[in-house]
Amino acid sequence: MTGKIGVLIVDDSAVVRQVLSARLRGQPGIEVTGAVADPIFAMDHMNKSWPDVVVLDIEMPRMDGLTFLKKIMEVRPTPVVICSTLSQRNAEVSMEALASGAVAVIAKPETGLKKFIEDDGGDIVSAVRAAAAAGQRRRARPAAAAPVLARPSAPRPRSLATAAERLIAIGTSTGGTQALEKVLPALKPGLPGVVLVQHMPEKFTAAFAGRLDTMCRVRVKEAEDGDPVLPGHVLVAPGGRHLEVVRMDTRYRVRVFDGPPVNRHRPSVDVLFRSVAKAAGPDAIGVIMTGMGDDGARGLLEMRKAGAFTVAQDEATCVVHGMPREAVALGAADREVPLLQIAEVIHQHG
Repeated sequence: MTGKIGVLIVDDSAVVRQVLSARLRGQPGIEVTGAVADPIFAMDHMNKSWPDVVVLDIEMPRMDGLTFLKKIMEVRPTPVVICSTLSQRNAEVSMEALASGAVAVIAKPETGLKKFIEDDGGDIVSAVRAAAAAGQRRRARPAAAAPVLARPSAPRPRSLATAAERLIAIGTSTGGTQALEKVLPALKPGLPGVVLVQHMPEKFTAAFAGRLDTMCRVRVKEAEDGDPVLPGHVLVAPGGRHLEVVRMDTRYRVRVFDGPPVNRHRPSVDVLFRSVAKAAGPDAIGVIMTGMGDDGARGLLEMRKAGAFTVAQDEATCVVHGMPREAVALGAADREVPLLQIAEVIHQHG
């Protein structure tokens, strides 16, 4: 045992294997245990030495990445980071991969792979670390943990504004796709409109929103600049662009715009939450969920100071507790709530 995160790279591109291996080997606490061209070779390797994290391509010869992912999850659930070419088809397959247990998706371009990994490899390194943290939490969690009750908090007067005058803002990252598939389908159509940031690459958010729309009673779509925030509707920030809420009389609209990353992310949860604090104040609910880092923590604090009711997902049910933990440490959350109680709490206060 080296104490390092053991990573297996499975990608049919020799360039990706070479450059990604070099990038990861240069990071403290990470060890590349193997780099192979397809899942058949990966099976042979894993039978000899099981990795802590698998970085997995989607389109490969002999067996595709999604099929291999499902085999891994059947035999021995292991954190998997999907490294997929940026295309609409791969976006849809990647959404299925996340639903099947993958921890995160990294989008790679069809050209300029070497430069992309060298210049933007920090996202891959962060994803590998987050995946390893998720794996540690999974192993440490009891097989049949007792239900966790939400921590009580002082009652807050319910807003008297109409549903059209209120809104719900949600921010999440690593593990958020699976978590949102638990929360959003439980929301009722009469609730105030929802604005949502899930850290995800460009093009992948459209596929994600489409998938959620088939699962939910509320309507879900990728946000476009100028969209109104309507009761019973969810607007998902597009990958690669920020999302803000602006108030127009008694209605809200979203602003989708380019800009520098905030907290290393675009879209950023902080950007969304700060705009909601300004636009809606006490007529909003803020929810921060599973994710690595601290994006959204300060924005949630601004929402709470503006009078909004704020919620953080509890540690026991997070894939990665970073974002909610930072929010709680700042005093930004009125309540810490287990994943399966978040929708209920939203209904109580929405």
